[in-house]
Amino acid sequence: MTFFDKIRGEFIDIVEWLDDSRDTLVWRFPRHENEIKMGAQLVVRESQVAVFVNEGQIADAFAPGTYTLETRNLPILSTLKGWKYGFHSPFKAEVYFASTRRFADFKWGTQNPIMVRDAEFGPVRLRAFGAYAARVIDARALLRELAGTDPQFRTEEVEGYLRQMVVGRLAHALATAGVPLLDLAARQHEMGQRLAEALTADLAGVGIAIPTFTIENISLPPEVERAMDKRSQMGIVGDLGQYARFQAAEALENAGGAGEGMGLGMGIAAGRQMAAALAPQSRPDTRQGPPPLPGAGPWYLGVDGEQRGPFDAAGLAAAGLTPGALVWRAGMPQWTPARDVPDLAPLLRDTPPPLPPS
Repeated sequence: MTFFDKIRGEFIDIVEWLDDSRDTLVWRFPRHENEIKMGAQLVVRESQVAVFVNEGQIADAFAPGTYTLETRNLPILSTLKGWKYGFHSPFKAEVYFASTRRFADFKWGTQNPIMVRDAEFGPVRLRAFGAYAARVIDARALLRELAGTDPQFRTEEVEGYLRQMVVGRLAHALATAGVPLLDLAARQHEMGQRLAEALTADLAGVGIAIPTFTIENISLPPEVERAMDKRSQMGIVGDLGQYARFQAAEALENAGGAGEGMGLGMGIAAGRQMAAALAPQSRPDTRQGPPPLPGAGPWYLGVDGEQRGPFDAAGLAAAGLTPGALVWRAGMPQWTPARDVPDLAPLLRDTPPPLPPS
């Protein structure tokens, strides 16, 4: 303290704190050699508490208001100093102002995933983050346990301690809440209130309360999110048998243009394959007859670069079937000469060969 500060202290008789920092929890009133005049004015504003400390021992505390400092207003300090009668000389004492307003800019997050056991998905790792507010509810306890003799105790000095308390409590709360993963989003507000109450009880010994606690997000591992997306898709699809028939109908509708006949056959084949894959999951319909025999599908004939059909076996012979004509039906990978298709051998025996060139 400079010489001018010492001289100024001889004339100042108002003890007060005008906080312009927005992040100070405790502030010590500066006075040369801690001398305070008896009869000085103590001004404690709303959201403040003033605490007098004499020789390292906490004495009197003052709530918001304006006080004239004298022996009757300082009962504990008067007892400590042995004042039995009126005393008008300066006395030595440290004055600490504690801010009791709400500090709402604290953030929290889980550095490591929290393992919980879900009844539907089994063991799952969760991450979460959010914000919370803190306020001083017992200035004496805060001075004893955290602030000590720090002339300006800021929020950054206690933030790490509070974050550890928050994450520790959150891990226990999530692990024992018994809330299904699918319901966590709907229960975040309720869980935040419960955590605020639990943290306030834990921090009562250091004079701090947690009035609000907010869970902004709870995230799941990517593989669990993908599994939940699959389950949602299955719920939207509903009956798998109907879905298979719908897919087959779309395949038929989209198979158009020059290759309409080929697309029709491929669509039918795709529909049969999907129905066969889903058959164990569908209930058999006893009202329907047996499926058609293999190889009983319609035939298509290629003549002079033109697709004709569909035909049954008799119609195929009448349409001009020759050994070199190209044929196709569902199940064949490509158009094939009739002579290379064993099923058409009986028809080719009755078909005359092509005329020799003239």
